[in-house]
Amino acid sequence: MDIYFVALVALAIAGMIESRSSTPGLRPDYEPADRAFRWLGRSSFIMWLVLLGFGFWQFAWWQPLAGLVGSLAANALVLQYGARPYWPGVSMGLALLGLGLASKIFFDAF
Repeated sequence: MDIYFVALVALAIAGMIESRSSTPGLRPDYEPADRAFRWLGRSSFIMWLVLLGFGFWQFAWWQPLAGLVGSLAANALVLQYGARPYWPGVSMGLALLGLGLASKIFFDAF
């Protein structure tokens, strides 16, 4: 599987979980962890947008389109199960995975 697609899906899920976890019960209780959760979620969404633009510029048109559709489908699957108390940890892990893969994509491209 192409790491571009995996990075897009991981970043989309991480950003969506952070934006959906607005209630205090779904956010980390420890203030530095909450800040890291918020920072990673928002940077994931920004990197997702950057990767989509980069994909339309660098790859064939169907690759970013497949990543966009896959991201929306993955977000719908995650939302189908509702909010869970372990969401912040999953979101931060997916954000780190997606940001790491995105950095590899950019290092390989340039």
